[in-house]
Amino acid sequence: MGMLQAGIIPVTPFQQNCTIFFDPETKEGVVVDPGGDVPLILQAIAQNGLIIKEIWLTHGHLDHAGGASELKEALGIEVVGPHQDDLPLLQRIETQAEKYGISGLRNVLPDRWLKDGDKISFGDHEFEVYHAPGHAPGHVIYFNRAQNFAHLGDVLFNGSIGRTDLPGGNHQQLLDSIRDKVLPLGDDVGFICGHGPGSRIGDERRSNPFLQEIRTG
Repeated sequence: MGMLQAGIIPVTPFQQNCTIFFDPETKEGVVVDPGGDVPLILQAIAQNGLIIKEIWLTHGHLDHAGGASELKEALGIEVVGPHQDDLPLLQRIETQAEKYGISGLRNVLPDRWLKDGDKISFGDHEFEVYHAPGHAPGHVIYFNRAQNFAHLGDVLFNGSIGRTDLPGGNHQQLLDSIRDKVLPLGDDVGFICGHGPGSRIGDERRSNPFLQEIRTG
């Protein structure tokens, strides 16, 4: 097994970071949050000769999950996650897509829900699952302890945090999730987020203005 690597494909008008985690030696990998633009995702998979084992979702918003059904059918693989509290969001993807004028996105029912404390993997690459609601009720994050790396979805961004004005959002709950689930991972943990550039948890703890509301002591 090689070192875990990640490639990012910005998808949908929301420029969501669809992420492919893969092993450069075995070519096995997973797709995290295929929100749309599935032909672009399939093209990246083919060009790199990757063998995609599963689709992992961080949460049920259309820009993260809207392409999961199409990708599942194209590759014949299962959709894993998020937490079952996001079922209502996953059932409303098509309705929300119409509202935003985006075509081609579809509702999705995961093959397996995730819960806090679960572990998922492909090959020898294992990720710990943490339920981190606030941006969405069923939002989960993925942490690879071996390489001190996380995918935080829309919980924490470089210089910001996830919005909480959408259905199911709760600002204090999001701050609590960051305090209880993200910050304890450690300051030296690097992360990919759902939009924009990634960062390190310590950098965000020190400089992110939204995290100044959090009291950890």
